[in-house]
Amino acid sequence: MTDTRVISTWTEFTRNSAIYLLFTFVTIKVFKFLFCNSRTSEMSSFSMATHPEALRRERILNSRLYFDVPLSKVSIIYSSAYDISFMGIEKLHPFDSTKWGRVCKFLVSDGFLEEKSIVEPLEASKTDLLVVHSENYLNSLKSSATVARIAEVPPVAFFPNFLVQQKVLYPFRKQVGGTILAAKLATERGWAINIGGGFHHCTAERGDLDAHQGNGHETDLGDDNRVYILDMYNPGIYPLDYSARRFIDQKVEVASGTTTEEYLRKLDEALEVASRNFQPELVIYNAGTDILDGDPLGLLKISPDGVTSRDEKVFRFAREKNIPLVMLTSGGYMKLSARVIADSIENLSRQGLIQTRPE
Repeated sequence: MTDTRVISTWTEFTRNSAIYLLFTFVTIKVFKFLFCNSRTSEMSSFSMATHPEALRRERILNSRLYFDVPLSKVSIIYSSAYDISFMGIEKLHPFDSTKWGRVCKFLVSDGFLEEKSIVEPLEASKTDLLVVHSENYLNSLKSSATVARIAEVPPVAFFPNFLVQQKVLYPFRKQVGGTILAAKLATERGWAINIGGGFHHCTAERGDLDAHQGNGHETDLGDDNRVYILDMYNPGIYPLDYSARRFIDQKVEVASGTTTEEYLRKLDEALEVASRNFQPELVIYNAGTDILDGDPLGLLKISPDGVTSRDEKVFRFAREKNIPLVMLTSGGYMKLSARVIADSIENLSRQGLIQTRPE
């Protein structure tokens, strides 16, 4: 069985991110079930309709998301389809919906990455999403009004749903596919970065409109003893989900105004404690940038260099313990975020913790 450590830096997309959040747990749970069940396992003869767990297993084993990636590609996953452009209405929300593409452009223009070496993921299909979400929930997204409410972008309600599917939901289904593929790549190569994903507020049955605490995965995975959740978050801001907090294995609360030095000290202590409490087979690192000083929702005072140090510490922790690590870029509400993420990835490359050029 696969043990998974979730390190959430309480970062998350935004209220608009709720759309992103819709598909979150596919990214963790699909991977978990795949590696809990060999592709060579024979399906039992009983009725799939009668045994939902068998049906779930069948969906996972038949998924196209886990394709083999050639060595000519590096373990960085991105698609231009991640970026959202929808007649300008994406600008009604503070989240930078072109952040992912700008991160990759910085990496390419700085000479750290070649476009041809980036891995293009597949879109998570409805069958993939049904591994976690219910049919009723997915069908509810066929209503543009429902999507508009979840995204907190009211004009979305007035568009035909086929446009909403194409312009709003499709990009996030691609990012889900990217996270699932990143988990496979990490187990094969030691690390992988999805320049997207990290929708840690969504649960199996609803789109969640909160900000930073990773209450989505806490709610869905809290009773799974194969999963250890380390959540580093600001307890004084939205979502204030006290019910979900009881599922956190290791709480690291960082109050509004926390400085870089204090934040990094708490991170060092947290990683040391976690290493004594759990021996995972995979780390899923939700590396959002709403910890940055000046972020209007995060309310911390972490410098760009502090974000770089944070990421390096987490990668070194995983490297020293020989644990595969998946990094997801998650939230952050400042235009500066894309540059900060790119700088951090470049530092990981310079430190020899990742390889951004094919062997």
